[in-house]
Amino acid sequence: MKLENKVAVVTGGAMGNGLGIVNVFLKYGAKVIILDYADEIVNTLQKLKDAGKDVIGYKVDIRDKERVNAIINDVINKYGNIDVLVNNAGVCRLETFENMDDELRDFHFDINIKGTWNVTKACLPYMKNRKASIINLSSVTGPLVADSGEVAYATTKAAVLGFTKSLAAELVNDDIRVNAIMPGYIRTPMVDGMAKETNAENPESVVDGIAAGIPMKRLGTIEELGELAAFLASNESSYITAQGIVIDGGSTLPETMTMGV
Repeated sequence: MKLENKVAVVTGGAMGNGLGIVNVFLKYGAKVIILDYADEIVNTLQKLKDAGKDVIGYKVDIRDKERVNAIINDVINKYGNIDVLVNNAGVCRLETFENMDDELRDFHFDINIKGTWNVTKACLPYMKNRKASIINLSSVTGPLVADSGEVAYATTKAAVLGFTKSLAAELVNDDIRVNAIMPGYIRTPMVDGMAKETNAENPESVVDGIAAGIPMKRLGTIEELGELAAFLASNESSYITAQGIVIDGGSTLPETMTMGV
């Protein structure tokens, strides 16, 4: 199996995209460590362990640098090294720029940027010269597209892509590849939450509207995103670094919504 015995740290792995990544990594033989702040981590870990999966987890706020460092030290004591890091944890709350207060702005910046920074900094010493892979979750939102109310989220996800490219340049001589996944709409609790913010009475109509605007006429699945992450984590992608890989069902493809044959 392509991830056999690889030690993989996945942030935000208790649900959504992170859980999709965790499940696919386990399918391919990885030893997975989940870091997540959500209470759902307890149920996720129990289900995976009941299924005989090689997984451990820690409830942690990745904004807490000291706690992150302590957890990674514990991981190293258990496994000795880290082969794959997936910086998946992230948040999105819709609000216009004019109405957004500093607290909500910093909530996005501190988790999506600083949290990614903290976990990467903690893991990096244990990844060098192992043909290791760092995978950051950026987005099509920010680098490629944006909607009203997404200023904070879009800013952070564009920053994650810049972080990816610059870090890849620094780490290439340490035999570490760094890439970003740029999802469009994947059916996750985050998307469901945004749909409820948009239309509390009928959020499913929002999801249907999103799907109608995607050339493939559907949202992606967490398993599809997990397969892309597994490819980037494996030696199959050994000549790929500093890239942002879009997975969006073609949603960023149309030049306009009204022209074409």
